[in-house]
Formats: sequence, structure tokens, C-alpha cells
Amino acid sequence: MLSAELIGMKFNKIDTITPFIGVLLLLFLWQRIATSGWVNPILLPTPIATLQTLTQIFLQPEKSLAVDLLATLRRTLQSFAIAASLGIPIGVLLGSSTRLYRSVEFAIDFCRSLPASTLIPLFLLFLGLNEANKIVAAAFSASLTIVFNSAYGVMNASKSRILAAKVMGANRWQIFKDVLLWESLPQTFVGLRSGISLALVYVIVAEMLAGADVGLGKRILDAQQVLNVKDMYASILMTGVLGYGLNLFFLVWQKRWVHWSGK
Repeated sequence: MLSAELIGMKFNKIDTITPFIGVLLLLFLWQRIATSGWVNPILLPTPIATLQTLTQIFLQPEKSLAVDLLATLRRTLQSFAIAASLGIPIGVLLGSSTRLYRSVEFAIDFCRSLPASTLIPLFLLFLGLNEANKIVAAAFSASLTIVFNSAYGVMNASKSRILAAKVMGANRWQIFKDVLLWESLPQTFVGLRSGISLALVYVIVAEMLAGADVGLGKRILDAQQVLNVKDMYASILMTGVLGYGLNLFFLVWQKRWVHWSGK
């Protein structure tokens, strides 16, 4: 009995450190390449030098990384809020009618497949160089992914639960409200997680191409143009941390609110 408990504790410790193995491996490879002489050290600083620069520029009073981070986060959340408020109801509506969804499926998939850089000039043409073009472009892309996943979740609701509701005398509205909507939540959360990631990508690209006073995208581009390599890598690293944090937030909420998924 004791040995089984010890084995269980051992596996728990292994599970705790498992998520960090990939990070440590990446840092090791980065350090190895940066110090091997294969790459010009000016173009690839070590992880320690990059983290030191990240701390310095995050805390500095002028041109702080924190200001750019907050600007990018604000634009991302604004565009995501628009995308979610439009994408979820439209997706649920389309998913409730297979014929209706099939009629617009090509248009959704076509627009969803367009790269971010191809849409920025279009929004610049209509909206000009202002704050709206960054938010609208990101919201447009993110909303398509949310629409697709919400519709897919409704269309693939458990047939057995729908049949059980019908047997118990539920009408179409009750089935839609009490079965289809809840059944669509797991896939909708997948769409929300993908949507927030896409919104961040589009905001970063828009900050680079559509002009911005502040933002991580502008900071990365400015650092690259003046060959401030450490600042560039630190800003890229912060962008990755932001994207991972947003995705992790929705993953935690999904596990909390859709804990019955797959049961």
C-alpha cells in the first residue's frame, strides 16, 4: 500500500515538471546556438541577455515595454469582444439550420483562410490610418473562427440527448435552449481560444503595417529597423508570453465551466 502511494507521489512530481521540459529544451538550444559561433552573436543574443533586456525595458520610465504591452492587450481584447459578441450568436443561428450553414460555408471558409497581411490594406483603404482599422481587422478575422466553431458545435450536438429531450416532450425551442446551446459550449470555447489568438496576431500585424504610436508590433518593427536586436527579441518574447497567457486563461475557464464535456 505504501509503495503504491510512493509511486503515485512520484508520478505526480513527474506530471508537475513535464510542462517545463519543452521550455528548458528550447532555452538550452537557444543558448547553445547563440554561443556556438554558428550565428553572429549580434543577431542572436543569449536567453539571459534577452531576459535582462526584457526586465530593463519593461521598467524603464520612457518607451517602456509595459506601455506597448498594455496597448496591444487593449486592442486585442476590444477586437475579441466584438468578435465574440457577433460570432457566437451568428454561429449558433447558422448551426441550428444545416441548410443555412451550407449556403454560407464557402464564404466563411474562404475569408477564414485569408492571411492577415492581405486584409490589412483593405481595411486601411476603407478606414484609414486610425485606431479603428487595427481593431476591426482583428475582430473580422477572429469572428469567422468563432462563427465556424459555434456552428459546428450546434450541428454536432449529441443525438442521444436530443432524442431524450424529444421523448420527454420538449418542443424545438426547449431543445435549442436546453440541449443545443449547452452541447455547443465545448466547441464554442475552442473557437474563443482560437479567436483570441487570431485577434492578437492581427493586432500585431496591423501595428506593424497600418501605423501605430504604441504597441508590441510597432516596437518589434522599430527595433528591427535600427538593429536593436536585444529589444526586438525581448518584445517578441513578451508577445509570446501574452499569447500563451490569453490562451491559458480561456483553457482554465473552459475546464471550469464546461467540465462535463465529453461525458
